[in-house]
Amino acid sequence: MTAPAEIGAKQSPCYTSRFAMRAKSRQETKPKRKASGLRMVAHAALPTRYGRFTIYGFQGRGAQEEAVALVRGNLNGKSVPLVRVHSQCLTGDVLTSLRCDCRAQLELSMKKIGQASSGILLYLPQEGRGIGLMNKLRAYELQDGGMDTVEANETLGFAADARDYNFSAQILKKLGATKIRLLSNNPEKVRQLESSGIRVVERVPCQPRVSKISRGYLKTKKRKMGHLLKGV
Repeated sequence: MTAPAEIGAKQSPCYTSRFAMRAKSRQETKPKRKASGLRMVAHAALPTRYGRFTIYGFQGRGAQEEAVALVRGNLNGKSVPLVRVHSQCLTGDVLTSLRCDCRAQLELSMKKIGQASSGILLYLPQEGRGIGLMNKLRAYELQDGGMDTVEANETLGFAADARDYNFSAQILKKLGATKIRLLSNNPEKVRQLESSGIRVVERVPCQPRVSKISRGYLKTKKRKMGHLLKGV
């Protein structure tokens, strides 16, 4: 959820001396999977401008195994629930940054789930495609110097996408949603959920209107990460 290279000034030649550089390894590319010890912490009614939801809080054993799920309708009914697995983006979701399309995707997802007979918005603390907020800001600085979102993450020692969706799959199973229609442009997300026991019967595109500012970022995601995006 980092940003296009077009934004900002030329790259400083001494950025490597200011960032603690980490060597990439296979172990860092994806976190090791382990038993989540999943538990539902609390639930409550959550009225929104997109409809009434029930919000659930979930925790596992790991430090990053925490998420909220907004649920609408009967997940055990005849229709297959529409699901969005959304990674937290403070700069986009909250601060309305145009460097990415995260807020637009979040709003589109809530609107579509609100119109569906049943659905889930799963919101995960996977800032910066899993590298954390401070590292995402470091990546932004590198992008201001001319790198794209993938180059910046890899320069900092991370994979282009460090997210793991096993915990997400465990939550979906806990909610009874083992067969879903997934709002996503990311084939890797589909692959990981299916490998964790979730049957994705349909991938529903989640592509809001593309802005001039985020176009370069989306082109990189399409070209280097295989995201399925039309008109980019």
